[in-house]
Amino acid sequence: MSTTNGAAPERADLAIVIVSTNEARWLTACLTSVYAHAGSARLDVVVVDNESTDGTRAVVEEHFPAARVVDSVNRGFSHANNRALETCTARYALLLNPDTEVLDGTFGELVAEMDRRPDVGVLGVRQINGDGALSETMRRFPNAGRALGDALGLERWRTRPSWLGERELDLSLYQTEQECDWTVGAFLLARREALLSAGLLDERFFLFSDEPDLCLRIKRAGWRVLHLPSMTIVHHAGKAGVKPKLVAQAALARRIYAYKHFGTPHRQLYVGAVIARYLIRAALPGAERRAGRQAARLAVKVLLGRTAPPFGPPPVTAVERASDARHELAA
Repeated sequence: MSTTNGAAPERADLAIVIVSTNEARWLTACLTSVYAHAGSARLDVVVVDNESTDGTRAVVEEHFPAARVVDSVNRGFSHANNRALETCTARYALLLNPDTEVLDGTFGELVAEMDRRPDVGVLGVRQINGDGALSETMRRFPNAGRALGDALGLERWRTRPSWLGERELDLSLYQTEQECDWTVGAFLLARREALLSAGLLDERFFLFSDEPDLCLRIKRAGWRVLHLPSMTIVHHAGKAGVKPKLVAQAALARRIYAYKHFGTPHRQLYVGAVIARYLIRAALPGAERRAGRQAARLAVKVLLGRTAPPFGPPPVTAVERASDARHELAA
């Protein structure tokens, strides 16, 4: 592991970890907004250069000398975040997507809100999409019923019962403090003690499903997960359109989650519902859905083991040994 721009500041209030896998084009706007909204918080900003080839390191070192850069072998989102978290000593840690910008609120205010709520382990904030629409970031934990609702297209119905969908669709709730099961990882702020008690991110999740897994473990350790509208960010989600590899990875991550957290009967029902979701989408007509059909077919093949996982097989253990990471970076 290689770190530049100095070691972590002595006991910062908040470490902000941003993973860049060729995301340099977003970093200037993201980091500018981060520092502009620091408020009274002492920040330790860490950018993970996840084997980028687009000058990620140069952007940070030239324009944001107060930030640190951590090198990582690209083994996915969870792996990259863990390599940064291992270098941090702050009281709180924020996992922040590079394609985000802070619009309202300050990190000083968020730290104060967490200090006033010592039983809260994870915090999410108000997010809007690039078109200004509110993003439904409060979620319920996955289960077979919700997977079936998603497969049948019922998850999007705003009048559907909570057991048929993961997302909280009542937009009025996003204006007030709310407890939830998990929050979307584009902005996920965690208390240091919560991470210590529940463990780091599970690196078997290359992408996707890492947030419900982490939040489930944190809640089982006795902490609450909270949504606070004290800050608003914009997340430029969906910027790449439909990418079959990412759709297949999302499906595989749900299968990994099920095998980790569900007993055999529930696991079979859940994975069956997920497969049904993609079979239905693979059969939808219309030229405009061609990319979606191709992605759904690939997802089914991955779920059934008929083709290799899109980003390679998951590792055997949830967190790799630090010695393995140092060896690969030095090679």
